[in-house]
Order: sequence, then C-alpha cells, then structure tokens
Amino acid sequence: MIQIRDEIAADAAAREHLLDACFGPSRFLKTSQRLREGRLPSRGLALSAVRDDVLVGTVRLWDVETGCGRAALLLGPLAVDPALQGVGLGGTLMRAALARAADLGHGAVLLVGDAPYYARFGFAQAKADALYMPGPFERERFLGLELRADALEGAEGVLRATGAFEVLPEAAAEAAAVAARRHAA
Repeated sequence: MIQIRDEIAADAAAREHLLDACFGPSRFLKTSQRLREGRLPSRGLALSAVRDDVLVGTVRLWDVETGCGRAALLLGPLAVDPALQGVGLGGTLMRAALARAADLGHGAVLLVGDAPYYARFGFAQAKADALYMPGPFERERFLGLELRADALEGAEGVLRATGAFEVLPEAAAEAAAVAARRHAA
C-alpha cells in the first residue's frame, strides 16, 4: 500500500535520488529550478508517496508571483519511481497536491510540463499566455490552472520566486555561532 504524506526531512536524500533517476542531472539546468533555488516549498505543499518506508513519489509546489504582483504556485517537480510509472501514482500525487493547495487558499498553479498529461487536471496553456519564465522555456509546455475563479485573470509578466528562503546547514551553524558570541559578550 502506498501512503501520501507530508514530506519530512528524512525524505531529502531519497527524494534527490528519485529526481536524479527520473530527470537526470539536466534537471538543474531548467528555468523552473532558478525559481526554486535557495527557497523552501510553499508551506504544507511538499508531499511524498511512500511504500514500505521507501519513497516512491514526490511533488512540491513553490510560491511565486507574476510580474503584476499576483501570487501563484509553481508545481514541480512531480516524480514517480520508474518501476511504478503508469499505475496512477503521479495522478494521485497531483490530485492530493492540488486539493491541498486549494484548501490552503491558493488561487492558481503554474507549471512547465507535458500538456496532454496535465490537461486531465485542468491545466491549460491559455491560462499562462501572458506569463513568462525568467529564462528559456517552451511556451507550449507552460501551463496554468485556476483553483479559484479568475485567479489568473489579467496576470502578466515574468514570474519571480517569493517563497521563504532555505537555511543551509552551514548558514544555520554560522548564525548560531554569531548568536552565541553575542550572548557571551
């Protein structure tokens, strides 16, 4: 049985391995990655699929803003263990992520992906027509979904990351050392 749950810190290494297996090293070159770098996923929107304590799927959504200041989420990557692809786990993860995003009050989700696959969830190129990624992207693969009516109406411009910054272990250790020095002084 596969369980969909919130991502936990212990999933990190397995998630990176799964993403490498699904997308290879070129995943770091994608424009979407520029919007994720140094950021945390949107609160409550990093999900893991686990079978027998083994990570077999992942999906994350990220806080972004359109050029005109409209908040949205950027979905990705969505990955499923290659041995389980084609059995519906990706769809299950998508539906769980989109339902959670709607429950949390988000209005729109954007992604760069396979239009025929994502159309079944309501994504359409027309919803992202006036939006741009901050680097090279394939226009026909840039899709949008409104979780709330008219959430992307009038949205235009280049996306920018707005999510919380990720605190790297080295930075956290340095900040703790500085705080300790201040406290001792």
